Amino acid sequence: YYTSIPGSCNFETQEQEWTTACGLTQDTTDDFDWNISKSAVTGQTHPHTDHTPGKGQRFLYVNSSAQKEGNRARITTTKFFPPSLGVCRVRFWFWMFPSRQTGVLKVYTVEEHGMDILMWSSSRNEENKW
Repeated sequence: YYTSIPGSCNFETQEQEWTTACGLTQDTTDDFDWNISKSAVTGQTHPHTDHTPGKGQRFLYVNSSAQKEGNRARITTTKFFPPSLGVCRVRFWFWMFPSRQTGVLKVYTVEEHGMDILMWSSSRNEENKW
């Protein structure tokens, strides 16, 4: 659900309502989708808890083990977030299980003419933590 910060979401929603509650949408042109869970996907390849303080449990995930190299799972915001005073900050927690199938997590902004601009990426998967 939302906090007082625009765009803030901790995914503690009903399972199929996270996109609406969090102002996100699945990209229909990608190869597979993000999902929401509070438990393991396969074996030990999951965090035991999410990063939300208190009783938070749910997190978004992609299971890359069934994907081919180059496949993409993409979510986008449903609202525009114009910067205030020319500054816009994005903060999120992520956890990547080290495996051969682990890809790259990327964050893009879309400029006013629709061009994607890569703002951040990570293939860091050596740590088993948020």
